Amino acid sequence: MAGRSCYTDALPFMAMVTMECTNVGLNTLFKAATLRGMSYHVFVVYSYSVAALFLLPAPFISNRSRVLPPLNFSIMSKVLLLGLIGSSSQIMGYTGINFSSPTLASAISNLVPAFTFILAIIFRMESAALRSRSSQAKILGTIVSLAGAFVVTLYKGPPIVFPHQSPSISLHQPLLNATTPTNSNWVLGGLLLTAEYILVPLWYIVQAQIMKEYPNELTVIFFYNVCVGVVAGVVALITEPNSSAWKLRPNVALVSILCSVRN
Repeated sequence: MAGRSCYTDALPFMAMVTMECTNVGLNTLFKAATLRGMSYHVFVVYSYSVAALFLLPAPFISNRSRVLPPLNFSIMSKVLLLGLIGSSSQIMGYTGINFSSPTLASAISNLVPAFTFILAIIFRMESAALRSRSSQAKILGTIVSLAGAFVVTLYKGPPIVFPHQSPSISLHQPLLNATTPTNSNWVLGGLLLTAEYILVPLWYIVQAQIMKEYPNELTVIFFYNVCVGVVAGVVALITEPNSSAWKLRPNVALVSILCSVRN
């Protein structure tokens, strides 16, 4: 019994570690794909389009098992808002990784609880009692998270992913300029990643409101993926008019797209 209780207590920690490792791996795959020519705008379009195709049967199957309210204009407009927030956060996030590194993205992702706490206070979903130990711990955690984000944004470590080099390039050619982002790009990437993780709590708040009105997760996520795919597609058509940027090959770009289908 004691062993089972210990395993139950450790399970949430193991799940969080697994999710963090998964996010680091996915961010690293994406960075490797962009270093080999994959456009991050096209990546978002393909990623959410594939996710929508996977979830296409879900609304028809899940609606049979329960009685749900009709999908009216109010619900669909909120789903569209969810898609706009999601597409904006994804584009900012992948642009930030392109300018910096997956390590920075994974580090700044720890700001989500801090931003969630701040927005919950702003929207009066939570109160902050300064004399409460719980509130003091949350405030202290928020300050530490923000301080850590400033440190990792302003400090740049060595690169962990190198771009694909042509065989004709000499092995003695210096790779510093080709592989290491400049300080200005690193800071810009950090700011874009911070903006992404400010939008993530907003995404959670809007999603929670939709779930109260229409409690069918698979249907909501399906239409969300469709909305993000359409919005990102419009942006990608403007930023990537060259048809060669849309071609997929059986390499790390295709693997990163398939692995990113996790919503």
